[in-house]
Amino acid sequence: MDGVGAGPPDPTDRRVSNQDVIDCYANLSHWAILADELNFNTMWLTEHHFQYEGYEVTPNLILMGVYLAGITKKLKFGQMFNVVPQWHPLRIAEDFAMADILTNGRLEFGVGRGTVPREAQTLGTVVASGDNAMSREADRINREVFEEAMQVIRLAWKNERFNFSGKHFTFPPTGIPDRGATVTDLTLVPRPKSDSIDIYQPVGSPATLEYVATNGFTGVFAMAPYSVIEASWNKFAEVSELNGNKLGPGDKRCLQLPIHVARTTKVALEQARGPHDEFVKFLSPYGRFARIVPDAPFNFKPSVEQSRANGAMAIGSVDEVVDILGKWNELLGVKHFVLFPDLPGLNREQLDDQLQLIATEVIPQLEKK
Repeated sequence: MDGVGAGPPDPTDRRVSNQDVIDCYANLSHWAILADELNFNTMWLTEHHFQYEGYEVTPNLILMGVYLAGITKKLKFGQMFNVVPQWHPLRIAEDFAMADILTNGRLEFGVGRGTVPREAQTLGTVVASGDNAMSREADRINREVFEEAMQVIRLAWKNERFNFSGKHFTFPPTGIPDRGATVTDLTLVPRPKSDSIDIYQPVGSPATLEYVATNGFTGVFAMAPYSVIEASWNKFAEVSELNGNKLGPGDKRCLQLPIHVARTTKVALEQARGPHDEFVKFLSPYGRFARIVPDAPFNFKPSVEQSRANGAMAIGSVDEVVDILGKWNELLGVKHFVLFPDLPGLNREQLDDQLQLIATEVIPQLEKK
C-alpha cells in the first residue's frame, strides 16, 4: 500500500485491484509458512467484506484457515473474528465443524458482532457506527441477533438432535413436511470432532464483558492503556467466578497488541509512523482508539507517541518491546499474547523481518523474565 500516513488519500479514496487481493493471499500463505517455521502458535485472520480500499480482504476465515493448515505443519489458525450476525448461524456452525475435522483441530473459533455498516446491512444485519441514538439502537438489535445465533451454534454442536425458538431464529421452522411427517428437530452434520470448542470474543464494553465471562468464552482485550485493561481484565475474572468459573491469572483472557520492533527506537518510529497513522485513519471513525487517552472523543486519532506511551501498542527497540510485553505480563499474568505486526504499508520483506525479530529476539527475552 503506497502513500500511507495521516494525510491523503482518504481511506475511501483507495481502490485495490483483484490482482492486489490475489497477491495478498499469496503473502498470507507465505507468512503462514514462515510463522510455522518460527514456532508461532496461532495465526489469526479477520473477516470483512466489500473492502475495495484493500485493508482487510479475507471474507471467509474458516475457508482460508483450512487452506493454510494444508500448507503448514503445526500452526493453528484462528478467526478474529467471524462476524456472526452476518452469517446464517447453522451454516457457520457446519463450516467450522467440518473444518475442525479436516484440520484435526487446528482452527480456533473466534466470534464478533461487527463494526462496518457497509457489510453488515448488505449481509442482512445492522451494527453500531457512531456515538448517537440511532447507533445505540442498531447495537441493541445486533446484540440480540448475535446472542441468539451463538445459542443456536452451541446447541447444534453439542446435541445429536436440537431445536430452537427465539425472537430472531426458529429451527426447524414450523410445519416442514418430510416423508409423511413434520420436522420437529434437526441434526447438524457434521458436528465438531472436539467435544469442547474454545470460543474467543473481543471485549469492548461492560455488556460484552458480562456476556463473554458469563458464557465461559475467552475474552480478547485490546487498544487501551495499562490501567483500563487491568480494570476490565480483573472484572472479567470476578464475573467468571460469580458464574462458577474461578480463573487463575491470565486464564480465559488474551491481550492483542499492535507491534513494530526494530534495532533502535528511532528506526522503529521511522518505520511505524506512516503505517500507524494509516491504521488510525482507517479505524478511528469506528471509535477504535477512544480509550487510548482519558476523555478522548469517539473518533480520536492518536499519534504513534500516544499509542506507545501507555502500552496500547508495542512500538520500539527490541528491549523496549520486551519491556512493554513484560510489564503487561507482570500486571495481568498474561498467558496469551496476540501480536499484530501487519500495519498497513509494510511489504513482504518488512513483515518477514518483524516475524523473525519477534520470534528470535523478543519472545526468548520475554520468556526469561
